[in-house]
Amino acid sequence: MKIAILGSGGREHALTFSISKSNKVEKIYCIPGNAGTSEIAENISLDINNFKQVHEFLKKNNIDFVVVGPEDPLVNGIVDYLEKLNIKVFGPNKIASQLEGSKIFTKNLCKKYNIPTAEFGVFKNAEESYNYIDNAKHPLVIKADNLAAGKGVYICREKKESYLAVKEIFDGKFGVAKNILFEEFLEGEEMSYFIISDGKTFKYFGSAQDHKRVGEGDKGKNTGGMGAYSPSRLFNEKLEQKILEKIIKPTLKGINDLGTKYRGFLYAGLMIVKDEPFLIEYNVRMGDPECQTILPTLDTDIIKIFQSCINEKLDEIDIKWINKKSLCVVLCSNGYPDKYDKNLIINNFDKLNLNENNYLFHAGTLKQDNKIYSVGGRVLNFISLSNTYSEAKKNIHENLEKLNWEKGFFRKDIGYKVINK
Repeated sequence: MKIAILGSGGREHALTFSISKSNKVEKIYCIPGNAGTSEIAENISLDINNFKQVHEFLKKNNIDFVVVGPEDPLVNGIVDYLEKLNIKVFGPNKIASQLEGSKIFTKNLCKKYNIPTAEFGVFKNAEESYNYIDNAKHPLVIKADNLAAGKGVYICREKKESYLAVKEIFDGKFGVAKNILFEEFLEGEEMSYFIISDGKTFKYFGSAQDHKRVGEGDKGKNTGGMGAYSPSRLFNEKLEQKILEKIIKPTLKGINDLGTKYRGFLYAGLMIVKDEPFLIEYNVRMGDPECQTILPTLDTDIIKIFQSCINEKLDEIDIKWINKKSLCVVLCSNGYPDKYDKNLIINNFDKLNLNENNYLFHAGTLKQDNKIYSVGGRVLNFISLSNTYSEAKKNIHENLEKLNWEKGFFRKDIGYKVINK
């Protein structure tokens, strides 16, 4: 088979790596890919939001199957577009992708189907928002109602911070936001829970805890994710039953009631409050860096899983996992998530100890003239599988020391809640 993967981040390198292990695959194209994907696939420099251009490439190269990595093309309807042209594609359609594309769509779905979530209010302009803030109890969660690459969320401890959040959102910091969403602050612990669905059946696809904040001890600004570990320490059978019955099943029913089906990965961002799950947000794809953390533990051919989803035969497949702990640490460019330099050279890749338990997935990198450069804020993902999280952390830190990239930084405490200090 010839496979095309859309996207250029760490998630897409992890997907490419998993797909490359399948004996069903003859050739992989990454559109546009990164320095890491170029080692196991052919990178194609195209704009993935230019659907016509993408389709022309797929047709010309007789692509059998397309895997969509990031949220933008999904929310913009690439699945509907390609399916109409008889191209097999893995990912949710435009209607289903509103679960991520519009936080207000998801909140209204929660209200209608009695899905536990934080109390909320929606406002269309700054004036209405300021009036709400004046009477609101803090801390307060404020979100832009549009895609913001995991960054359009503020946790405001006082009124002054809330005012600033509203100003930044309506000034277009995260693109055009027609609405703003206010939520009560839930005191608990976050957990990422994943399923894969073929529209009729769904199956568990891992759990994780992501570290979003830039600073040690989960402090500082929100980022796209500084690291993760899997499985989540909160994960257990009793909690999973609550997640399925109260959140996942009602959500899929809500999508079905709209006259469509949910097909693809679904990522539920949860807050666990006294053993009760509350939905914070949905992502309509694998998370990043959760994908990099979870996929190395997959012990079933991922192409077989994708094919079973396309053919609505997921119930016929047994998804197996390697029984190991997985930890991922993201190496970022100095200054991230604010201003940072690009096109910085990275050396010492040949010194890394990479094997069946230790992985490196590229994110914001570019290969040119046999040299690798940083082109993004989150640059590399170091992953280790082990029987213990502390051993995994030790392996990752040894590789980070070997790389010795002085233009970058990483959080040294990823997984601190599961690692004895």
